[in-house]
Amino acid sequence: MTFTPIHTDRLIIRKFRTDDYIELYAYLSKESVVRYEPYDPYTLEQARREAEYRSNSEDFFAVTLKDGSLIGNLYLSPREFDCMELGYVFDNKWQMNGYATESARAILNYGFGTLRAHRITAECDPENVRSIKLMKRLGMRREAEFKQNVYFKRNPDGSPIWRDTVQYAILKSEWEKLK
Repeated sequence: MTFTPIHTDRLIIRKFRTDDYIELYAYLSKESVVRYEPYDPYTLEQARREAEYRSNSEDFFAVTLKDGSLIGNLYLSPREFDCMELGYVFDNKWQMNGYATESARAILNYGFGTLRAHRITAECDPENVRSIKLMKRLGMRREAEFKQNVYFKRNPDGSPIWRDTVQYAILKSEWEKLK
């Protein structure tokens, strides 16, 4: 399916392009931005490869200001039983402006409307307070907390650094009542 860019009041949500790698690197290279992500800060070469991958992926969306500046990304990926998973990462210099909320609402509309999702979930580390606040602003409800269910990094001795995960979700019927 061909994705048509989504325009909101202040943003454009579009597919990634291979030439997005420099702006992608600008935020994915920051420890403060990727702190809760399953990867370390990117090198320029990693960002180049990631932009190439995302430009061919149906699951990643670039979030830009109306002037075209890339400020973050969304992730919306199919799961079993007409469910989808939502994810988001934004450059910290653009955080606290409502851009994540504005773009996530638009991609939820796309997920429930065009893609006909029944349920959309999102997960984060319980220490990621901003992410939890965003999920709540979107009308998602907390469904679960998983204790030490994932690890992305290891201690110097090679042992896993286990992390907890909280899961939030919203049903299509709940989303429609919020609109």
